[in-house]
This record gives sequence, C-alpha cells and structure tokens, in this order.
Amino acid sequence: MVVNKNTKIWLNYLAGGAISLFLLWSIYAQVTKQLGSINADAWKQTGPGFYLWLSVSLMFFNTSLEGYKWYLLTRSVESMSYLRAFSSYLAGIAFSIITPNRIGEYPGRILYLGQSNTFRYINVSILGVMAQLSTVYIFGLAGLIYYNIAFPAVIAKAALAACLVASIIAVVIYWRFESWLPLFERNRFLRKFAIYGKLLNRITLKKQITILGISILRFTIFTAQYLFLLRWMNVNVPLGEGFFLAALFFWIMAVIPSITLTELGIRGHVSIFLFRHFSANTVGMLAATAGVWLLNLIIPSIIGSILILRMRILR
Repeated sequence: MVVNKNTKIWLNYLAGGAISLFLLWSIYAQVTKQLGSINADAWKQTGPGFYLWLSVSLMFFNTSLEGYKWYLLTRSVESMSYLRAFSSYLAGIAFSIITPNRIGEYPGRILYLGQSNTFRYINVSILGVMAQLSTVYIFGLAGLIYYNIAFPAVIAKAALAACLVASIIAVVIYWRFESWLPLFERNRFLRKFAIYGKLLNRITLKKQITILGISILRFTIFTAQYLFLLRWMNVNVPLGEGFFLAALFFWIMAVIPSITLTELGIRGHVSIFLFRHFSANTVGMLAATAGVWLLNLIIPSIIGSILILRMRILR
C-alpha cells in the first residue's frame, strides 16, 4: 500500500507523540514513586547551596561532552551537525529508561537518526560502549583496590579479581579488536561480527584516544558531582576516600542488573553500604543518590522524550 506524503507526516506525528507521551508518563509515575520513599525533610537539611549549583553546572557539562563524543562517532558514518547528534543522544537516554541496564540507549540514538546507515551506526556505537565500559572498569578497579586496603573482606577480594580480568578484556577489545579478526573469521557463527574490527581499523588512533579521554573525563565529572551532592546533603566524606568510594559506587551500578526507573532503591542501598564507614547520615546519602539520578538520567530523558515528537518513524 502506497502512503502519500501528508499521511506519512501525520502518522509520524501520531507515532512520535504516542512514544513521547508514554515515556513522559513512565518518567512521572516512577519518579513520583521512587522519590516518595525519601523523607521530604531531607531536602530541607542541606548545606551550602554552592555544592548544588556546582552539581547542576556539571550536569550541563557532562551531557555536552557525551553529545560531542557521539558527534565524533557519527561523523565516521556520515556528515552531521552537533545539534542533531546531541538530540539523538538525548532521545537515546529517553529510550534507555525502560530497558535493563539502559541497553536501549544506543538503539534509541540510532532510531532517532533514521534507517539509513543503521549497520554502520551500530559499529561506531560499539566503540563508544567499549570506551565507556573500559573507563568504568578501570575506575572501579581503583575503587576496589582502595576498598580492599581499607575494609578487607573475602567478597571484596573476589570482586577485585573479577574486575581486574574484566578490565583487561575491555581494554584489549577497545585497543586491539583487529587482532581477534582471524578467530572471528574462522568461526561461521562469529564471522558476521568481524566487520566490527574492520571498522576500528578505519578509525584513527587519535580519535580512539579522544573518545576514551572524553569517557574518562565524564566519569570524573560524575564522581565529582556525586561528592558535591553528598557535601550538600551534609554527608561529610573525605575527598580522597570519597572519590574511590564514588568510583566503586558507579562500577557496582554498572554491573548490577537493573532498570533505570526502578534502580533508585538499589542505588540507595549501595550508597549506604559504601559511605556508612564515614557517616551515619543515611537520609543524606539517599537524597544525594537521588540527586545524581535526577540530574544525569531523569532531566535529560524528559528533554529526550519531547524531542522524540520530531522523530520520523515512517520514511
């Protein structure tokens, strides 16, 4: 059946509007539910507002950096403006909130960009994912080393060993994926994945370093933002120890299976477990954790949900 241009326009608006409203409703319902579990008085017992404003400022810096990283990756596929790449990044966050461990983020970005060059976008997405994964595991490794020294335990040692192995694998895959190509090409099932390594051969070393550098900078921003929010909520954690514990916190959240809109409770329990060594202010820990969740996931996802209205599903 042939669909004329005007009909396509209306169908796109209807489909985009339906998806947008569904995501906005999901965000509203779940945020209301999650924040309802936190004592409202916690938000009144705060420290200097300077820490809050610093955290909000870092949110804009963080999202801009990730948008720029995605812009660099998409330019390997086709010519694109930063604004379009940034919009697709926000749309990806909106899609990610209803998927386990936010695995829907990159498919959401690609869906927003359209149906052309889909396979090549998948390829560059893998590079971005591996850069972020390598960063999370490297910082998580540093956090686990500190935790094993300060609070030795059998489970902490096991986590350190597992993280070390995973970090090495992630770094090797990111930098030397092409060395795995002969193995992939000999196996009939894995042969279709060999194209990913061939793509990395076409991306310069300078760009790989830049992508990894942005990922490291973003992780540092996340960590600093969390520490500022803890200070704002009067959770007094030493900066050095706090940095390693915050890095460990984000690593744990990356490896625990969860759905973004229901993971605030998990985040809160992990935060209390880690920072209880330095403070008894559990209400402040929960509020600071909720602040990071709101600034870096919920607010961008709301904007992304609105941008989905412009998404062309039918072409």
